[in-house]
Amino acid sequence: MSGGADDRNTNDLIEAALSGEERAYEALYHRFVGALYRLAYGVLLDRQDAEEVVQDSFAYAFRALKRFDPAQSAFKTWLYTITMSRCRNKRRRKWLPIVRLADVAERLAGDAPTPESTVMRQTTREIVLKALGRLSPKLREAVVLRYFEDLTYREIGEVLGCPSKTAESRVRLAHDALYDLLDGQRDLLVEHVWSTD
Repeated sequence: MSGGADDRNTNDLIEAALSGEERAYEALYHRFVGALYRLAYGVLLDRQDAEEVVQDSFAYAFRALKRFDPAQSAFKTWLYTITMSRCRNKRRRKWLPIVRLADVAERLAGDAPTPESTVMRQTTREIVLKALGRLSPKLREAVVLRYFEDLTYREIGEVLGCPSKTAESRVRLAHDALYDLLDGQRDLLVEHVWSTD
């Protein structure tokens, strides 16, 4: 056995964590922290708030780990549900006056082959993410889960606590709203922002 806790599957790590193995908690944290941060950041559009939400989500999840039921949902979906709830609480407690677009571009920028394409991607992402910040919270949540985290409509419904058809409808409405906000720059959505290359 070469890699230790990180090589085990998620359910094995959960069992090990419940039996008191600290390394299993660490492995679970490292396995999911990136995805939870992308989710929180996509919803809140604020680095510090996203970091706080992620830490709070893990703290709650680890305290409640014995209540997780793999027959009810995937562990990732359970974590997303916890994180989304904390994002909503954070939004209720605090008005977020500034969208740090440079931070958004930095967090979402992939490796680009040339400096020119890097600038193009960052500029494009800033335009689209500014529009994303103008969506209603429900639409932004749905579109972030769909395109940042690549969840299915069923999974989005589980996380948001709504039927999958409602989740699909929210994503479609978010798309329509983004297209309207981009006013003639619709190709930016598919061409530059949602790609992961």
